[in-house]
Amino acid sequence: MTKFGQSQYSGRREDQRFLTGAGRYIDDHAVADALVVFFLRAPVAHARITTLQTAEARALPGVHLVMTAADLDAAGFSGVLRGAQTNNRDGTLGALPIRQVLADQFMRFVGEPVVMIAAETMAQAKDAAEAIDLRYETLPAALTLAPGAPTLHPEAPMNTAFDWAVGQEQATMAALENAKHRVRLSVLGNRIIANSMEPRGAQAEWLDGHLHMTFNGQGVWQLKADLMKHFNLPAQNVRVTIPDVGGGFGMKSFYYPEHLALAAGARLAGRPLAWMSERTEAMLSDNAGRDLVAEAELGFDADYRITGYRVDVRCNLGAYNSQFAQEIQSTLFSKVLTGAYDIKNAFMTCQGFYTNTTPVDAYRGAGRPEAITTLERAMDHAARVLGQDPWALRRRNFIAPDAFPYATASGGLYDVGEFTKVLDRAYQVSDAAGFPARRTQSQAQGKLRGLGLAFYIESILGNPVEAAEIRFEPNGRVSLRVGTQSNGQGHETVYSAFLAQQTGIPVEQIDIIQGDSDEIPEGGGTGGSRSVTVQNSATLNTTTKMVAAFTPFLAQELGINAQELQFEEGTFQSPATNRRLTLLEAADLARTHGRTDLLRHRHSYELEGRSFPNGAHVVEVEIDPDTGETAVLRYAVTDDFGVIMNEKLVEGQVHGGIAQGLGQALCEQVVFDENGQLLTATFMDYAMPRATDMPPVVFTTECVPSLMNPIGMKGCGEAGTVGSIAAVSNAVLDALWSRGVRHIDMPLTPHRVWQYLQAAKA
Repeated sequence: MTKFGQSQYSGRREDQRFLTGAGRYIDDHAVADALVVFFLRAPVAHARITTLQTAEARALPGVHLVMTAADLDAAGFSGVLRGAQTNNRDGTLGALPIRQVLADQFMRFVGEPVVMIAAETMAQAKDAAEAIDLRYETLPAALTLAPGAPTLHPEAPMNTAFDWAVGQEQATMAALENAKHRVRLSVLGNRIIANSMEPRGAQAEWLDGHLHMTFNGQGVWQLKADLMKHFNLPAQNVRVTIPDVGGGFGMKSFYYPEHLALAAGARLAGRPLAWMSERTEAMLSDNAGRDLVAEAELGFDADYRITGYRVDVRCNLGAYNSQFAQEIQSTLFSKVLTGAYDIKNAFMTCQGFYTNTTPVDAYRGAGRPEAITTLERAMDHAARVLGQDPWALRRRNFIAPDAFPYATASGGLYDVGEFTKVLDRAYQVSDAAGFPARRTQSQAQGKLRGLGLAFYIESILGNPVEAAEIRFEPNGRVSLRVGTQSNGQGHETVYSAFLAQQTGIPVEQIDIIQGDSDEIPEGGGTGGSRSVTVQNSATLNTTTKMVAAFTPFLAQELGINAQELQFEEGTFQSPATNRRLTLLEAADLARTHGRTDLLRHRHSYELEGRSFPNGAHVVEVEIDPDTGETAVLRYAVTDDFGVIMNEKLVEGQVHGGIAQGLGQALCEQVVFDENGQLLTATFMDYAMPRATDMPPVVFTTECVPSLMNPIGMKGCGEAGTVGSIAAVSNAVLDALWSRGVRHIDMPLTPHRVWQYLQAAKA
């Protein structure tokens, strides 16, 4: 076996096919005779359906199926989508309103699927949709994050989904009351849309009682389990596959009504069905992210050490419980409630509310960016109002290296951390010491320059168990079957490099197999920055046991004692003989002797605990006070990702995360009118960050290996987003502070920034 983290970057294996047009995405996989699917969706946010006539649509040329909720019921399919329920403060469970696959009596958000049409062509399907007679009684729309709006569900009076809490309430309140200094801040987490490069899509086909569904998701096993449940099928009769995926970001980690509708419709039509979302359709129906308000309060003693921290969150669930929705701004937010700081007394509450909007669920970071943004905005605000240096205030309150393992006030356990070391490196590489001179230069040009700092810590999430299977194939190649699912991160590159590193098998002879429930019996998919950490740990466990399994066989063949046989640098060798065997040669020998048991090895691994990536983001912005336009000029980040397998892939993940955080901070925002109509359903109306908005990023690391997995990795997929939102926001406020601006809310668009400046003049 070799040391970890020694792989050299030689380009992503995936890029050859992706950049030459050979990638195979969901719309490249439809079977030849598949009918195309179009969904008639709710045109209003809240209404009672009074008429739904489909006879004319069914009679149109090329139309094979027009399916309503009544049709599903008549076919004996009573599918109901359910989401997680969190615990209320009184010990009861959060609300669980019924969500039908297709809207039945009520429509509760614009874009909710009402009717599914399957036809020979998309034009025919859309013609059929226009022929459907849908009439309804419009009802008042509930859009506020507070009790008392028009009720959406009888299961949730006053639209309250849950009322959750964690921490030390009495001790925290006492600490705040007795604090020398108290600082309060309200932080808005604006609603955003994931907008992955490839929108959602899926295909369903039935053959001899077997269901095969292909979709562009983040794992096959949850959907398989749900299809088995909804259609009362045994495991061997359900296959779920995932091809190449053009981005997921949490939004594709769940199953949606469309998946169940396609499966049911394919059975009714007797033909395969294929659906691919259009962009506006996706913006209307994809689960959104964020959408919360956090009220934060920090207490400090006379030495400016934090004595207490309280956060009250109100979050938007949209019209229904999505799969993880109730847990995002409660449980997952609390994972890093106190950040990297030594805070003994902390208390958090979270209330979730239903509104007549698209459901909200996980988006890159899932609760941790929201928690860190709240805390780091509050820390910067505290530094300003208390007259403290923001760098020094953070250093003073960091958890000391000798305090680990550290039990957090919200019930977490951090294994390791050297936060001051990371922050000091960020100070150096960002040239923070030179900022005053750069600010003076900007002032001379009539511009406002600001420096923003955020220190984040992230908790790795997802299933802690993963398996890996290594097969020596008859063609001389080696396949590695993995339970994670690439969404563009470069998994094929890092998994094959790691296996090559541990076994000596040439990387070009390794194939990565993923996304097929028939080939891989179980897995945790991708999400929560888990993939490389847990998958490589499983691969390491499998290679270790594989070598152990080969050893007695090879020792017998070589005529030596098994204890004398060593596996080093990819070769079985012993001082007792000059013969050397690679694993590929050993596999050929095993095949020759009929030892097929040695040609396939599958083992799992369970993480000992969660790991906690952390780091510092330092941003400089320049604002034109005449227009409010913000330019991000400099960006430096220092991360602690533990042992790094491929620094270029890690850097790419950080860059992508920063772009998403920058987008939320500066331009992205979902807007509904007073009737619940989405006003930002195209890229003409919804502002996405462009390449020109991204500054050069100075990426450095100060890594401390994790103790919670054998490799020492910490994960990196969401870290860029977790740290960037607060850093950019803090930089903007720093620039505006000299003009009297004391509070800002995202997104910090030119118009909004200009308004802040004008209001400060008044």
